[in-house]
Amino acid sequence: MSTIEAKQFDRGMRWIERLGIGHLRRKLLHGVNGRVLEVGAGTGANLPLYGRSTQIALIDIKPDRLQLARQKSEKPNTPATCANAHHLPFASNQFDVVVGTLVFCSIPQPELALAEIKRVLKPDGRLLLLEHTRGHGPISRRFTDWLHPLWFALQGECHLNRETAVTVQEAGFTLEHNSVHGYGLLQMMKASVNR
Repeated sequence: MSTIEAKQFDRGMRWIERLGIGHLRRKLLHGVNGRVLEVGAGTGANLPLYGRSTQIALIDIKPDRLQLARQKSEKPNTPATCANAHHLPFASNQFDVVVGTLVFCSIPQPELALAEIKRVLKPDGRLLLLEHTRGHGPISRRFTDWLHPLWFALQGECHLNRETAVTVQEAGFTLEHNSVHGYGLLQMMKASVNR
């Protein structure tokens, strides 16, 4: 992806932010502090929402998106690493919080990423996710199942009908908060590690 494509991605996300994702991001990240790892940071949409005392590390698989994220950061030395969530380049027990927003739809093997997240979280760490998922009502469920093959064929990354909350629990996390938004297509999850 070129820097131009990353900027186009950023512009394309603006209308989604205005439709309510921005409000949900603020709600998810309210009060987050400590050492935070953001997985799939993209172009840095969450960066303005973190408190000044938060120490943030970013990863994404697309370096040009990370370049834009660095430009948005109020902290010019924010660590931003091009890495795959399946193999996090951090020692164990390093982070108080791991954040992911609109990323688990695109991770090829979410269970591997969750195992890595569990490894790098401190024993009392939390996982915060805002994801689009398989619909939660009969109509939205049918819609995401029906549209998924075409959607995936067109862009090759995003799975419209993942049941991320189930995968999170199967990976050894306890869901402390789980809410559905956006006509049953968005899910906010706050989870702790089962040790």
